Amino acid sequence: MTNLLRWAVVIIVTVHGLIHLLGAAERFGWADDPTLEPSNGLGLLWLAAAILLLVTALFAALGRVVGWWLLAVVAALVSQAAILTSWDVSSGGTVVNVFLLLVAVYSFLLRGPFSLHAQWHRHVDDALEAVGTDARVVTEEDLRDLPARIAAYVRASGAVGRPRPTSVRADFHGRIRSGPDAAWMSITGKQVNTFGADPRRFFLLETSRAGLPVLVLHAYAGATASMCAKVLSVSTVVDAAGPEMDQGETVTVFNDLVVLAPGAIVGAPIEWTALDDRQVRGVFTNGGRKVEATLTFDGDRLVNFVSHDRFRASADGRSFDRQAWSTPLAGHTAADGRHVITSGVGRWQDPKGWFTYVEIEFDDITHDLGEMHRTGEPRLRTRASTPSDATR
Repeated sequence: MTNLLRWAVVIIVTVHGLIHLLGAAERFGWADDPTLEPSNGLGLLWLAAAILLLVTALFAALGRVVGWWLLAVVAALVSQAAILTSWDVSSGGTVVNVFLLLVAVYSFLLRGPFSLHAQWHRHVDDALEAVGTDARVVTEEDLRDLPARIAAYVRASGAVGRPRPTSVRADFHGRIRSGPDAAWMSITGKQVNTFGADPRRFFLLETSRAGLPVLVLHAYAGATASMCAKVLSVSTVVDAAGPEMDQGETVTVFNDLVVLAPGAIVGAPIEWTALDDRQVRGVFTNGGRKVEATLTFDGDRLVNFVSHDRFRASADGRSFDRQAWSTPLAGHTAADGRHVITSGVGRWQDPKGWFTYVEIEFDDITHDLGEMHRTGEPRLRTRASTPSDATR
């Protein structure tokens, strides 16, 4: 649920539950109501409805409780059964129960077993199970054959002396727009990448358009990519796949690798060429597909990533236009002596020039999720709280 809808449910259902609690007191004979005959059976029914409604409101307030929608359905049905016992005076509560049932259906579509959220979790679980963990530690010897700028960047990230990362999760928020003249939309999201012989990337973004919630899932595995966007988790407005997406997402996987997990550069299928004292060209290969990008550094900090191998999708995802793409990295911070990326922007170069289409701030970056699932602790976690913009 969106925050606005969630808190509307909390308030409305709490009031509804308190009214049922009063109804229970009246039917137990604890409140003076000459129009009602005391009945312990009806009192228990109204009390059960009150408890179910108040617990439903509590779970809604807590947010994202697994199976919330099922509890909401049960609460609405028990409440309606109670209302039917005194329809003349209680029929107005039916409106609240219908509202609660509609929200429960929406919650099921949003987070139930067939939702994009559920697909994301299944993809991530499969990817983490496949990749496992890597006990090999990054050493100075591993950096010897890398261009000086790349080696300095990996070193500054704190990767030396730590196991090579096999996965990373990033949680973020920011804003996005479809074109240089389009309105900005607020976003929140999460993504998981795994590295190695079969790199995978699963990216879930939540936003709203015209006041309606939109959920977008990008999936990349086996060197193939897809994108699905749904309004209200019901209506599919984008369902895209094809060779252009495969290539474009391969560029994004390359970008994620160097931005979010510099330690994964070691041993990755990348051919590096130093261009000058600030720029390095990299050619990343996956599934027989090669993509190229130019990385720009300021000392040992990565400040930009530019590729001409991505395709910008149309609004419906049915056509693609090859455009230059870049991710200037605006925000950096220091954590335990390491340089950590906190933010940046994503840009396209259309015929009129460069424009920023997304700004993201990273809230949390966690490496080696497989290790966290096994032991309960990640090998490396970074919390980024510096206000700014960021990439994707």
